[in-house]
Amino acid sequence: MFIQTQSTPNPLSLMFYPGKPVMEVGSADFPNARVAMGSPLAKALYGIDGVARVFFGSDFITVTKSEEVSWDILKPEIFAAIMDFYSSEKPLFLDSKSGAPTDTTINEDDDETVAMIKELLETRIRPAVQDDGGDIEYCGFDAETGVVKLKMQGACSGCPSSSLTLKSGIENMLMHYVPEVKGVEQELDSEEDDSAELANNMEQSV
Repeated sequence: MFIQTQSTPNPLSLMFYPGKPVMEVGSADFPNARVAMGSPLAKALYGIDGVARVFFGSDFITVTKSEEVSWDILKPEIFAAIMDFYSSEKPLFLDSKSGAPTDTTINEDDDETVAMIKELLETRIRPAVQDDGGDIEYCGFDAETGVVKLKMQGACSGCPSSSLTLKSGIENMLMHYVPEVKGVEQELDSEEDDSAELANNMEQSV
């Protein structure tokens, strides 16, 4: 089995291509080891010291590391974990329902604006974000304020350029095609929320 790697805009994230399909449909983000318990592969990757986040795309696995560990040390262990998983023939998820995309599925009770937002995310925005080793999750639309809430996943989560991507690329596209959209906000995981708040407080105190 030959596994290829590709860098991402986030220096702490690397994409691993096993040469086989990873997710049949959608993507899956594992922001912590607790969430990873539902996937034998994600659990094995979190068992490697220095792995901070795991993400599954259609044909790739994005691994985000902690700053203090080098890729030279991590890569061989990640290669071994991926190869072990594919040779074991274990399922990707212990629960077969896991990983199916639901955020951009257009529901019967979605109004025209929400349906348009979801369609743009699925067809125009998601493929571009996935090329960088991540994904985007639709979290909601506030019709009163015109704000779309999105969550960045995989390599895009915590990436220095993700807020720029969100504001310049995604916000501009949504506002261009859907006049009701007035802005885009990023939803953070609780852990990211804490670190963002800490960074914000530090900026204010300088």
